[in-house]
Amino acid sequence: MLYLVRHAHASGGSPDSGRPLSADGLAQVRRLAVILRQGGAFAPEEIWHSTLLRARQTAELLASEMGLKAPLREISGLEPDAPPGEVIPRLKAGRSVALVGHNPHLTLLGTALVTGSPSPGAFVLRKGSVLALEPSRGEYPGDWVVSWHLAPDFSE
Repeated sequence: MLYLVRHAHASGGSPDSGRPLSADGLAQVRRLAVILRQGGAFAPEEIWHSTLLRARQTAELLASEMGLKAPLREISGLEPDAPPGEVIPRLKAGRSVALVGHNPHLTLLGTALVTGSPSPGAFVLRKGSVLALEPSRGEYPGDWVVSWHLAPDFSE
C-alpha cells in the first residue's frame, strides 16, 4: 500500500522550507491520527517525508500520535514542485510506505500512478488528507488503483 499524505496547515513566513505547522495544523494531525487509528487501515512500514519542515513535523506527529514504529526518512523528490517521476522508481510493490509531502507534487504523483500521466490532476489533496493506493498489475505508472481517500473537513 502507498499512502500519499499532504502536510497539515503551516504558518506563513519565509523561507518556505522552514515554515512550521501552525496551531491549526497540529490539531489537524492529531485529529487525522484519531481517524486513521479508528479505521485501522493505515499501517506503513516506513514514512518518507520531504525536506521541508512542515512535512517532517506532520510525519513525526502522525507517527507519534498513532504509536507507529515505522522509521521516518527524509527523502528528496517530495518537494512541492518536484517531478513525480523522481520518486516513482523508489516505490516497490508489496512495500507499505507513507509519503508525507506537498501539492502539487502529491496530486501529480497520485495521478501518474493511477492514470499513467501526471496531468490533468485526478485528485484533490487538501491539507491533512490521505490518498491510499495499491498496485493492481505492477508497480509502474498506470498500474495503481485507489483503495481509499480520507479528506476530512479540516479548515485550511
